[in-house]
Amino acid sequence: MSNPDPPATAPAFIPLEANPELMTTLLRNLGMSPTLALHDVYSLTDPDLLSFIPRPAYALLLVFPVTATYESHRLAEDSLLSDHSPTPDYPVLWFRQTIRNACGLMGLLHAVANGEATNFIESGSDLDRIINTALPLDTIGRARLLETEESLARAHRAAAEKGDTAAPEATDDVDLHYVAFVKGKDGGLWEMDGRRKGPIRRGELGPEEDVLSEKGLVLGARKFLEREGGDLRFSAVALAGSYD
Repeated sequence: MSNPDPPATAPAFIPLEANPELMTTLLRNLGMSPTLALHDVYSLTDPDLLSFIPRPAYALLLVFPVTATYESHRLAEDSLLSDHSPTPDYPVLWFRQTIRNACGLMGLLHAVANGEATNFIESGSDLDRIINTALPLDTIGRARLLETEESLARAHRAAAEKGDTAAPEATDDVDLHYVAFVKGKDGGLWEMDGRRKGPIRRGELGPEEDVLSEKGLVLGARKFLEREGGDLRFSAVALAGSYD
């Protein structure tokens, strides 16, 4: 899978701004409990800034430009990996991205559909239905489900059009990408990226460790950024309890 991006003929969404308030509204409209929210993460190394995030943090999303260095690493690592073969009892629920410019939505779905975050999805909601429908499907079936799910398209469009900056067209090429780090039900730290061959287990977390714990950051986001030589421009948001 040398070029994992959806073709120009694929369904396309308006790119989603990395705005925690909009992301929170999008997920709540789909069925996430109001007791959870997305929060800006201003540092991955400063304990004082990290302390502003409610804990536990259920997911960490990195937003970054796709660089030559990133693509080189992805190609090298993916060449050693097999295509994901999902099962209903797999430790994480992963979706391949087949919708253009939907990496923000994919990151949010990976964040809320895994680990303890699933306990905050309202029963009978769109999110609840999508997750339960996706679990028994194979990779292609899950992708097709997202492509045809009108509730996702509607919620995503409403959020994308309310951003602080002018929304680009759905068919525009956007180089920003989202990757989610989540704690799976097996206690592992998983990197979730719809452009990869599948979810990637980056290591083991203890019962009291979350994605923003020292070990979670060392295994996940910090190592990810170190590969870029410290030159990567990025932003980050975390899924955690609401301040309300």
